[in-house]
Amino acid sequence: MSSLSSFTKPAPYHLLSYGTLLGSTLFQSFISGVIAFRVLPRPQFSVLQSHIFPIYFLLQTTLPIFLTLSYPHPSGPLTLLDTPSRLPAALIGTMFTTALLNWVWIGPATTSCMKERKHQETRDGKKSYDKGPQSTEMERLNRRFATLHGMSSLLNLGTIVACVWYGFVLGEAL
Repeated sequence: MSSLSSFTKPAPYHLLSYGTLLGSTLFQSFISGVIAFRVLPRPQFSVLQSHIFPIYFLLQTTLPIFLTLSYPHPSGPLTLLDTPSRLPAALIGTMFTTALLNWVWIGPATTSCMKERKHQETRDGKKSYDKGPQSTEMERLNRRFATLHGMSSLLNLGTIVACVWYGFVLGEAL
């Protein structure tokens, strides 16, 4: 039976932070984002995602900090870098870095590109995703958006891989 003393130990906070990170990442990447894309018209989907992603990437960036601060050590209060294996630190660092890049650089650049495409749609009188020839400027913006979206997806995949791998590393320690 657990006691109130478990509230003062780092392990429960570590597990809760990890579970939140893994669960929210998998849910946003493979469930809610996919459903929203399927059921919402493209303009509403874009607005929804442009409001969700900053919060999502912020959560993905801050939770690895909590993982680092709450890393449980059987021998007492040590830092994550004091562990015999550097793998946990490398995985948590990967989660942090990939999410941070999405939060401060790729995400805002993608949103900015989406806004530019919206303005170009008004100038062209045609949606960015309509069939047929597009203006030269819209073709450029579509390529830029595809590149940024691809980079964001790869970074998110890096977060997922590091997070799942860390789950196995964590599981070995239990």
